[in-house]
Amino acid sequence: MTFDSDHHTSLSLFEFWPDKIFYTPIVLYWFFMGLRYRDLTISTAANPRIETGGLCGESKSSILDLAGPIAQQVIAPYRVIQNNAQAFEKVLVALDSLEITYPFVLKPDIGCNGTGVKLITSREMLQNVLPLFPTGVTLMVQKLITYPAEIGIFYIRHPDEERGRITSLTYKEAPLLTGDGHSTLKELILQDPRMGQIPQLYLPRIKGRENNILPAGETLSLLFAGNHCKGSIFRNGKQDITPALEERICTIMRDIPDFHFGRIDLKVLSPEALREGRDFQIIEINGVGSEAIHIWDRRTTLAEAYSTQFYHYRQAFLIGAAKKKQGWKSTGLLGTLRSWLKQRRLLASYPTND
Repeated sequence: MTFDSDHHTSLSLFEFWPDKIFYTPIVLYWFFMGLRYRDLTISTAANPRIETGGLCGESKSSILDLAGPIAQQVIAPYRVIQNNAQAFEKVLVALDSLEITYPFVLKPDIGCNGTGVKLITSREMLQNVLPLFPTGVTLMVQKLITYPAEIGIFYIRHPDEERGRITSLTYKEAPLLTGDGHSTLKELILQDPRMGQIPQLYLPRIKGRENNILPAGETLSLLFAGNHCKGSIFRNGKQDITPALEERICTIMRDIPDFHFGRIDLKVLSPEALREGRDFQIIEINGVGSEAIHIWDRRTTLAEAYSTQFYHYRQAFLIGAAKKKQGWKSTGLLGTLRSWLKQRRLLASYPTND
């Protein structure tokens, strides 16, 4: 799967604005909604079985662990281990129990934006990577799903609704360098119409290889984890939201108790298979803190991006309020702050993602 050349070579007006600028209106909107409901963290009750509803600090595996038999069938197999002196042996046991081998994915159980996600290709690499994570941190060992396309689907279901709906579908693609036989990797990045505008995202990924020359026609992927802030390219795929896909996603998500709001990241065989609701595997499920990531398609206008953000966060507040009426509790400011500080501390301690 590749993007059209125009899409591949351009940035939107706001794609890489500093967070403090882009998210200020959203934070203000959040406060406005919180004051309206007399609870600034009421949205954390939208997914009440998950820490902070998935706003921050939540364990990835704890969300996947909630899955019933229908959802389990389409979740990429995983195990969790503690990173300590026995971690290497524990990973080997996990691989054995999952009946998988190299390459596989190793990632922090608590994290966001793909920070610390590693593609482990050998025993030697595993031995080298484990010490890069802090001792005591929980890591996920997950089967590598080799389907070619990575997708983010946003799902919302209000508590009084039997069926939910897909509000966003986004394709993710890792940027590729194509060799010409004489340019160095650094030159290829700087010459690229898109990468050349944001070289600070890509140059650290070729550290020590800047002067390597890629043979003519050979390609090099600069990114494994599909995250926009790390340099992945996103494309709005709303045209592929079909009744068949929506029906399948709703059936799966209903099998995760009290999950009402969030983004599902999955790998899929093809857009055709996706439209038919088949041949995909879920690699992660994100809660209240996740975004409808089609806003990072370069064709999305700033007005559309804010409209999308406000719409989704409003839904989170409405659902949180409805769940609170059912007797569930929101996290509260102190609890949310504790989770956010924990996540921030952990993110700072992880190695660079692949």
